[in-house]
Amino acid sequence: MKHIITTSLVLTAAGAAHAGGLDRSGQSITALFEEGRYVEFSYGVISPDVSGVAVAGLGGVGTGDISPSYLQIGAAYKADINDKFSYAIIYDQPFGANVTYPLGTGYFAAGSSATLDAHALTGILRYRVNDNFSVHGGVRIQSIEAEATVPFVSGYSVQGDRDVGFGYVLGAAYERPDIALRVSLTYNSAIDHEVDTLETSAALGGPNASVTDFETPQSLNLEFQTGIAENTLLFGGLRWAEWTEGGISPANFGLLTSGVPLVGFPDDVFTWTLGVGRRLNDRWAVSAALGYERTIGSLQSNLRPTDGLRSLALAAVYTKDNIKITTGIRYVDVGEAQTAIAGFVPAGTFDSNDAVAIGIKVGYTF
Repeated sequence: MKHIITTSLVLTAAGAAHAGGLDRSGQSITALFEEGRYVEFSYGVISPDVSGVAVAGLGGVGTGDISPSYLQIGAAYKADINDKFSYAIIYDQPFGANVTYPLGTGYFAAGSSATLDAHALTGILRYRVNDNFSVHGGVRIQSIEAEATVPFVSGYSVQGDRDVGFGYVLGAAYERPDIALRVSLTYNSAIDHEVDTLETSAALGGPNASVTDFETPQSLNLEFQTGIAENTLLFGGLRWAEWTEGGISPANFGLLTSGVPLVGFPDDVFTWTLGVGRRLNDRWAVSAALGYERTIGSLQSNLRPTDGLRSLALAAVYTKDNIKITTGIRYVDVGEAQTAIAGFVPAGTFDSNDAVAIGIKVGYTF
């Protein structure tokens, strides 16, 4: 069963085009459960297509495509210390945003843009209690950098310096190797950032120095796999992220909007995945997986105009000796969203949007 794949690479690759909050990687720690000494590298190309139309009162014009393509990379190293202890070091890009409203469309937010770039390095230690139970925990160091321009709010712009924060990871797992069963539950702590920012606007001048507090959310990842027939694996998971605590509100922007945040997250997010994998022979295996986030229906920020998703991921793995190469593609149907001005006045409707992600992951056991 060990060569039947889960599709963590392609299930998380299209994050910023659709996922609740700013999720991109999903913060999976599956490398920790690989056998022996193991290293992996992953690379993904994500092409979102997101656009909307203003409400009639704001001209009823279209936005044009506001979501540029982006890259997603990751890496992990896992090794055993002895028969009880093992560890993994995981690099990922857990959160991100990239939104640009084209100029010349007549849309009220034309020229607005926002980017957020995050990198994380996680060190995890695992202890095997017995053949079935294990516990794991570790520390995470994370850096973020962000900037935004919102011309329709007094010509506002903000630049945030890169900031580093620290968090932790805790979890447990249950395994039955004879039926390829593994269930793991992992808690990711919130990480606080205090970002030095420079804000500029027509009303308040600038650049004005301030400090913006931003918290990436605490979350829970439940991941499972189990054999359901010879050479066939059922797998999936549930991720909960507390995005309601993660709003971004620089000081001057709050003054200009009477407290409305630059980017707000009205709801926590639950992301479901369910798939099946099949080993075809000693070299090849394939899998398919569905993903789902419920459309909440809350008014969304103009800098994050998506709400919910449905997705289909297809992947194949080729194994030869100690090398495992996974390739996959994921199609995402992005949930319909309505944006707001001043936090409560409907502004635009975003529907019929999607994203395509293509990725490759190379793993080597030695």
